[in-house]
Amino acid sequence: MSYSQYLPRRMRRLRRTDGLRAMVAENQLSAADLIYPVFVLPGANQREAVPSMPGVERLSIDLLVKEAQAAYDLGIRSLALFPVTPMEAKSLCASEAFNPNGIAQTAIRELKKHVPDMMLISDVALDPFTSHGQDGLIDEDGYVVNDETVEILIKQALSHAEAGVDIVAPSDMMDGRIGAIRDALEEAGFVHTCIMAYSAKYASSYYGPFRDAVGSAANIKGGNKKTYQMDPANSDEAIAEIALDLEEGADMVMVKPGMPYLDIIRRCKSELAVPTFAYQVSGEYAMHMAAFENGWLNREQVILESLLAFKRAGADGILTYFAPEAAKLLKQG
Repeated sequence: MSYSQYLPRRMRRLRRTDGLRAMVAENQLSAADLIYPVFVLPGANQREAVPSMPGVERLSIDLLVKEAQAAYDLGIRSLALFPVTPMEAKSLCASEAFNPNGIAQTAIRELKKHVPDMMLISDVALDPFTSHGQDGLIDEDGYVVNDETVEILIKQALSHAEAGVDIVAPSDMMDGRIGAIRDALEEAGFVHTCIMAYSAKYASSYYGPFRDAVGSAANIKGGNKKTYQMDPANSDEAIAEIALDLEEGADMVMVKPGMPYLDIIRRCKSELAVPTFAYQVSGEYAMHMAAFENGWLNREQVILESLLAFKRAGADGILTYFAPEAAKLLKQG
């Protein structure tokens, strides 16, 4: 009796060649899955490195337009904008957030003028604009107040819609802000403006380099955001948050951070069956870069493997600082 009789199905048969593996691959990664997060500076011909994120730069709008065109040529179809606000423009009331001539609003107009087919996603949150670095207005005890913050977020979202953004992305985690922003957009006639809700945003320790990049690390001074961002211990709460945002009018939802929360992405997609996005955050990027620079991991292989993990978990798209490099690798095949 031959050994093969006991193995009617050999799983390795379909792994033997590149062609067979491609034929049965359950998930595919493409440049269109990638959303490129960019940091926008005031001024012209300005370029600043982010020390905790090797290879990432803050760019003035003129340089960002060139970067956006290069990304589009690689097949990337979406940019996520994060403004870097000068210290003197920050305040307790975050009024710069809804300045029609602010850095984010101006960047949206210029990008739409020069790279009109690039989808623009704008961050709706107050931490780049508050003198204390929190995502909302605070009371005398330093507690972030909910409803007063939502009023400012509405103004911010409207100013982005007026500038021509395709998608507003509230990342603040205030209760009720999605419904309030949706109502305001509808009433103002912006019926086609999408909302990408950061619905499951955790009070994570993986955000440190991002706060350096947008200049809020010095303002928050070691504080935390645990009274409004989610507890990393919770999973059911994430599904409840996502469901609430969908009821209030979100078109798509975000899980943040990414790789440490793949289980949340999977649950969201499986249980709610909605457009689901993930953010491979600054801390994830920094860890990968440290390993690459030390020769501990193969850069090209790990970048693509890490992004494919999001697709396997159920993400429809991924915000990643590796977007241009990944797009080039995918183009090379």
